[in-house]
Amino acid sequence: MTVDNFKLIFRILKYIEACMEYESFDDDNFAASHFGVSKALFLNILQTLLEAGYISGIKIVIDKCGSDIALINPHLTVAGMEYLADNTMMKKAYRLLKGIKDITPGA
Repeated sequence: MTVDNFKLIFRILKYIEACMEYESFDDDNFAASHFGVSKALFLNILQTLLEAGYISGIKIVIDKCGSDIALINPHLTVAGMEYLADNTMMKKAYRLLKGIKDITPGA
């Protein structure tokens, strides 16, 4: 996976997390075009997130017309919440360490 794929994973998980604050899921913007990627990549990343146990309530439907998404109360699992928490903390630590390096003479 490329760094861009991990950014996409983070953005998808953050989107689902934000939607969990409301009674209904904002499925109008839950599309490949909203995330600026191809439909194939979007579906593949969603499938990966489902298989990893990070999300639930989403089904990839494949038929004669192609692939699509069925949304059945999409939400993050505990593993998905942990992924977001870990990656947010890692980003903060990276920025802090980079800042220290930037101001340390001879580093």
